[in-house]
Amino acid sequence: MNVTVCELPNTWTESDTYWEKLITHLKSYASDLLLLPEMPFFEWITRSNDVINMQAWQRAVKTHEKWIERLHELPVETIISSRPVIENAKRLNNGFIFTKEKGMIPVHDKYYLPDEHGYYEASWYEKGKGDFNVVDINGIKIGFLICTELWFTVQARQYLAQDIDILVCPRATPKTKIDIWVTGGKAAAIVSGAFCLSSNFNGPNTVDEDFGGTGWIIEPERGNVLGLTSEEKDFLTLNIDLNAAKAAKKSYPRYVQE
Repeated sequence: MNVTVCELPNTWTESDTYWEKLITHLKSYASDLLLLPEMPFFEWITRSNDVINMQAWQRAVKTHEKWIERLHELPVETIISSRPVIENAKRLNNGFIFTKEKGMIPVHDKYYLPDEHGYYEASWYEKGKGDFNVVDINGIKIGFLICTELWFTVQARQYLAQDIDILVCPRATPKTKIDIWVTGGKAAAIVSGAFCLSSNFNGPNTVDEDFGGTGWIIEPERGNVLGLTSEEKDFLTLNIDLNAAKAAKKSYPRYVQE
């Protein structure tokens, strides 16, 4: 299948320029699956903890709902990202899968939340229930590690036990730590025995730190990076053979019993 990852400016939804560019790319490469960055349809709301209020979160929720209604415009069957939601008076970061056939499928609420300069997530919203389950989309098993969750490799091992095919990591991460994030993606792919896909923002976040871009597609056997995005190549589509994920699960270290 053809899978697409990307890096986008935090302000990319202010016009349709990137939207049209994305449509052109997806058509040209006949993509089957698109991964967008974390909470991609509104400004990165957690950059500051100076003003945290329900009204701002509600604006983010409404803006995401508006853009999600447009996902059918993209010429790709499966679209994956996360979104701000309010459920039972709780603010959550919900990983979702959208398909042309089934529409919106909520999958996983982000559980591990940072709280630091540029990423005050634990201040802005609450943890999910800690469910890390795969969802089967047309015979393909997909699981989420949203951004910071990538560092909890016990969850990647849990996905291995669920026979995962693709591990998605929508994220918003800084330019100063690009190298360690790619290393984390390699480890997650190896531990889970799945292809690891990630998309990120690029460009400004806070006054003193930019987002790091560098979306990736990583294979499961040895954690080799098959491709990275860059500011010059903001969309990347590659063909992956899911049989490689099935084969990887039979080799070291994945076959080792608990």
